[in-house]
Amino acid sequence: VMDDQRLKEPGGWDYFDELLARIRDIRASEKRFYQKVRDLFALSSDYRPDDRDAQIFFAEVQNKLLYAVTGHTAAEIVVTRADADSPNMALTSWKGARVRKQDVTIAKNYLSADEVDTLNRLVVIFLEQAELRAKERKDLTLDYWRHNVDRLLAFNERPILDGAGSISRDRMEQIAHERYDQFDAQRRRDEALEADAEDLRELEALEERIKKEGDK
Repeated sequence: VMDDQRLKEPGGWDYFDELLARIRDIRASEKRFYQKVRDLFALSSDYRPDDRDAQIFFAEVQNKLLYAVTGHTAAEIVVTRADADSPNMALTSWKGARVRKQDVTIAKNYLSADEVDTLNRLVVIFLEQAELRAKERKDLTLDYWRHNVDRLLAFNERPILDGAGSISRDRMEQIAHERYDQFDAQRRRDEALEADAEDLRELEALEERIKKEGDK
C-alpha cells in the first residue's frame, strides 16, 4: 500500500519511486479516461480533496479533453447530440437496461467508440508526461498541470478550449430533460402498442388452438 501522506511530502528518498509506481498503477488500471485524469491530478503534491479550486480545475480539464476530441464542451455535446426521435435518444452507453433521465445529461454517454479511443490516447500522453517528470525526479503539482494541459494538447494538434463554452450546464440539463420527456412519452406509447399487439397475437393463437381442438 502506498503511503499517501508521504507522497504529499516531496524530498524523501522514496518520494519519486512511489510517485512513479502510482502513475504506472493508474496507467494499468481499467478505469475510464476521466477517472484516470482525476487520479493523476490527485497525485499532485499540493492536491487536497476538499479544495474547491482543484475540483473546478478537474472539471475544466474534462471539458478541455472533450473539446480536444469533439470540438464541443460537455454541455454542447449533450445539446448537439441528444435526439428525442433517435433510438435510445442517440446515447451510445448508459447504466442499466434502458435509458433513464439521469443518463441523458452525461456527455460521455453520447461519445462514439472512436472518440473514446482518442480520449484514452490523450490521457496516456498526460500519464507519459507525468511518468517522465517522476523519472527525472521533478515534482508534480496542480500548478504544473494548469500551465501545461493546453500545451500538451496543442503539441498534439488538438483544438484548445478557450472559456467555458456556449452553453451552461443548467441550460443543457433543461434542454436534455425536455427532450427526454418527449422521448420517454413516445417510448411509453410504443410499448403500449407493442403490448396490445402481443395481446392480440396471444388471443389469435388461443382461437387457433380452440378451432383445431373443435375440428378433432
